[in-house]
Parts: sequence; structure tokens; C-alpha cells
Amino acid sequence: MTGNNFTVLLAEDNHHDIAAIKRVWKKQKLTNPLHIVRDGEECLDYLYHRGRYADSRQAPAPGVLLLDIRMPKMDGFTVLERIRKDKKLCMLRVIIFTSLQEEAYKIRSYRLGASAYIVKSAGTENLSETINAISLFWRLVELPDGLNEYN
Repeated sequence: MTGNNFTVLLAEDNHHDIAAIKRVWKKQKLTNPLHIVRDGEECLDYLYHRGRYADSRQAPAPGVLLLDIRMPKMDGFTVLERIRKDKKLCMLRVIIFTSLQEEAYKIRSYRLGASAYIVKSAGTENLSETINAISLFWRLVELPDGLNEYN
């Protein structure tokens, strides 16, 4: 994700997945800042600069949100639905990044406006390939100016 050097927000509650993603980020030398939130409510707090994320310098607007579905307090579907209903956030690129492979979850994600649905691969090597593919895609995508400036 080095071509478009935007912040990536990861909404993930699984400590093992977080650690694995951080290792891949470091191994691939991705320059995009990676910010992590651990539940749906914290994700919205980050996006709306509430509570501990009130200082926008500590919580820069993300260019991409990697959003898990099953999280405590508020699931990824609810987070995605709120993002898409908000005029300031509706253009945020949201990738559902989950271990859930059920067709119903994929359908619901796209109906709610997900940019993509990616199943987390098991194992570090597979995860590394997945992150690399996401990175390559966003380096190639042409985006309008100011898309990440929703505040």
C-alpha cells in the first residue's frame, strides 16, 4: 500500500490475527500507517474522533478500513451500515476481512456496500500473500483527490 500512502484502519478483536498482520506489515515493509481498533464501537469512535480518538492527529482519517465481522460490542455489519449511511464516511473503502466463508455473509456485506470481501488465509505465508494482494490493488487504483478527507 505504499503507492497511495494512506492510513489503514484494522478493526479486529483476535489477538493472534492482530499479531500476524503486524508481522506481515513489518516483513513487507509497508509504509502505510496501521491503526488498530478491537471492537465495533471503538472503530466508530476512531472514525468520529470521539473519546480517546478526539485528537485527529492520533487518529488520522483512514484510506481503507479492514473490518472483521464478528467483534464484541458491535459487529462489522452494524459498523458498515453506519458508515454507509453517513454523508462524511460513505465513500470510505471498507474491506470485509474475516475468516467467515458463508455465502450469506458475503451477500450481506456487499448489499451493505462493502468494497470487497476477503477471507483471511490461515498461516503466515497465506496471510502475507493476501496482504500483498490488497496492497498491490490499492497501489493501482485511481482515486479522486480528497477522498480521505471526511472530517
